[in-house]
Amino acid sequence: EKIRIEIISLSLTESRIASDETIQQLFVECRVHNFLAEETPLSLPKPTSGQRIHYNYSNVIYVDKANNRARREYLESMLLKPELHTDRLQFTVVSDPPEDEQDLECEDIGFAYVSLREIFQKQRDIIEQDIDVFDSQDDSAVIGKLKVTVEALHALRSVYEECKDD
Repeated sequence: EKIRIEIISLSLTESRIASDETIQQLFVECRVHNFLAEETPLSLPKPTSGQRIHYNYSNVIYVDKANNRARREYLESMLLKPELHTDRLQFTVVSDPPEDEQDLECEDIGFAYVSLREIFQKQRDIIEQDIDVFDSQDDSAVIGKLKVTVEALHALRSVYEECKDD
């Protein structure tokens, strides 16, 4: 009755991000559809090429019937209506301005995605897997890898069994 999301680490490729001096600190936000956003509590120094920064951040989203009906209904519609394209967990890599330049805005520099529907179709959670991070200004360019765990299969099966019975 829950989905566990873990943001483990981030590495960057040689890209405009790696060479941009104004990008120094990074944090990661995770968003599920339009109702839930979580972010790593720390922003970490941008990794140099070949290095990883480790967030080791874990979050649990409860989808039990008693307390989280809206989330459950979202999962149900996602499983039953594949044309909706709302099945993605979106991870956003965000540049956090340095302490001495707080007038600068946080800037989304890259996006990575995990499909909940795919987890259900393949009947397999994603465990410590590197996913591509795409450049926010050019979604065909990969700027890095985000290592994540998404444990959702049990909850998705439960929701599916329930809507099959209805």
